[in-house]
Amino acid sequence: MEREMETSLENLVRVGTVTWTDPVKRIARVKFEDTDLTSGPLHVLASPPGIPDHEASPQRTEPEAGGSGEAAFASHSHALSVMPWMPREGAVVLCLYLPGFNADGYILGETGAQGRGGG
Repeated sequence: MEREMETSLENLVRVGTVTWTDPVKRIARVKFEDTDLTSGPLHVLASPPGIPDHEASPQRTEPEAGGSGEAAFASHSHALSVMPWMPREGAVVLCLYLPGFNADGYILGETGAQGRGGG
C-alpha cells in the first residue's frame, strides 16, 4: 500500500513535450519521455494575456514617429493582438495531475527547456 501511494505521488507532477493543442478549448496533449506515453487532453490553466509572437521582432502599441516628409516614413502605429498563453507544439511543459485513477490533469506552464518537436 505504501509503494502504491509513492507511485501515485510521483506521477502527480510530470514534465513532457506538447504534441497537440486546441486553443479554442484550451487543452493540449503531452508526451512523457520517461514512459513513452502521450497524455489525454490536459487543461491549460488560465493565464494573464500575453503577446503571442513574443519571439518575433519587438512589437509596440505606441505610435512610431515619422520623418523626412516621405509617405513611407510617415508617423504610424501597428495593431497588436494580446491573447491568453497557450503552449506551442514542441514546448516542454510542467503538468499537474489530481490524485486518483484517470484523474484530470493541467498544464501549468513551460519549463524553459528546449522542446524536441511534437509528434
